[in-house]
Amino acid sequence: MESNNTIWIIIRRMRIPFLVIIITFSISILGLTLIPGMDDQGRPYHMSFFDAFYFVSYMASTIGFGEAPYTFTYPQRMWVSACIYLTVIGWFYGIGSIVALVQDKRLAREIDVARFRSKIRDLHEPFTIILGYNNITHRIIDWLNDEGIRVVVVDRDEEKISALELENFIPEVPALSGDVTHPETLKAAGIHKKNCQAVVALFEDDMKNTKIALLCKLLNKRVKLVIKSTTKTQSEHLKNLGVRYIEDPFRFVSHRIYLALTAPSLWLLEMWIFGHILKIREREELPRGKYIICGYGRMGHALERALKKAGVPYSYIDIRSNEYKETKDSAVFGDAEDYKALIEAGVKEAAAIIAATKDDLINLTILATAKKLNKEIYTIGRENTLDDITIFKSARVNRVYILEQILAEFTYLFIARPLAYRFVRLLHTREEEWGHRVVERMHEVLGENPLHFEITIDEEHAYALSRELKKGASIQLGTLRRSRENWEKHNPILFLLCKWDESRVELIPSDDIDVELGMKLLVAANEESREDFEYIVNNYYELEYVLNGKA
Repeated sequence: MESNNTIWIIIRRMRIPFLVIIITFSISILGLTLIPGMDDQGRPYHMSFFDAFYFVSYMASTIGFGEAPYTFTYPQRMWVSACIYLTVIGWFYGIGSIVALVQDKRLAREIDVARFRSKIRDLHEPFTIILGYNNITHRIIDWLNDEGIRVVVVDRDEEKISALELENFIPEVPALSGDVTHPETLKAAGIHKKNCQAVVALFEDDMKNTKIALLCKLLNKRVKLVIKSTTKTQSEHLKNLGVRYIEDPFRFVSHRIYLALTAPSLWLLEMWIFGHILKIREREELPRGKYIICGYGRMGHALERALKKAGVPYSYIDIRSNEYKETKDSAVFGDAEDYKALIEAGVKEAAAIIAATKDDLINLTILATAKKLNKEIYTIGRENTLDDITIFKSARVNRVYILEQILAEFTYLFIARPLAYRFVRLLHTREEEWGHRVVERMHEVLGENPLHFEITIDEEHAYALSRELKKGASIQLGTLRRSRENWEKHNPILFLLCKWDESRVELIPSDDIDVELGMKLLVAANEESREDFEYIVNNYYELEYVLNGKA
């Protein structure tokens, strides 16, 4: 159907130019065949249809090979003189129409759509559809590409799609400009295909995200949805639609602050999953005492819930960034009235202040003003975008929460590292004592900078081990920790999570658990021990050695 659209546009735009050329050629050819000429012997001669067509073809295109097949008579030359103007004008009109057609935006659009659909048809690997192209999704695409996960992007803005195409992502990222709330656009992006694994919608408009979620569920019930929601009501709607993963950046920040205050080891494990070293730096320790929340919007309410749950005293200043800028005619916080508001909120006695408005400049100036009034106060800032993270770093804010960065990290984790995502979610159900033991154990075995990876026990990812299990061998997890150099010693490896199916997941599984086909493991290791582990599960000789000590 999409190729037919292109053909019909061409036919509709070119039908009149084609008719003009056909009519002018027909008249010219007819006249040449009817007007008598003379051959080289002086005998009367009538041009054949082919000779007339041949002559008119090079005459009309102004190539001009001369008179053929014989020298023309004066009546023929008079007719040709008239036909020259007639056919050349018709020919130029046709060429002009072709040039206009090439520049036609609708035709270019149809060609782009046809090319995009062709790429989607040829896409046989699992892929994720990302709706909207911005700072957040650009970072997600980067990370997913590094993992070899194919991505398809749709955005209404043609300029953004052009910018994406200039990025030259490898592998290629098929992109289309279109209305992401329209079913036909989602179908064109391949949502109905079996290898479409997930759809990501992180727009600021909660209603738009909900509409997209509903459409996606109707078009493909199996597809995973990553949908942004910043209100409790909207989140409930999404849950009722069966959306499994709802992203609320304010809830993420709220959880992190709660963990940092009440369970720093759990906080550290979560941050380590996202690339933090396995150590809490001195400047990252949140102080105890009174907190001041500046900005009482959605993030302010989420922070309030976290501080209440942690039993931390707090006060707040209800700063609405838009109203503030209109009233003050400025985005700089710090006049006499602002000083008074901070002092009344208890800034001089407070342990920490959180600037949580929607405006980065207001947040920065709030923290700078608070520092003038209380040099010892701990500063926490909300940064809304990834455009320039150096500003907050230069301001020496103690802790910065970049909402776009957090959204990108959690989205990437959910799509590319599902076991790591599950591990983070399960952390919130554990006690600080448990987290402390895990951190201590990881320090003892792996040090402060381990990496983590995921593996499925199947022939694709663990060939030798899978073949051995199919033969009926009984192998325990602890066996896979043995060294390739000395089977009586263990590599620095820890199993953080073991998953059999959705209903059976175990954190920090014991070494005596039997390895099973289809089992999925989240593993902490260093570069060398990861390489050893992959050799052991994929190579018969290495596996035989760690099983029996036989080289």
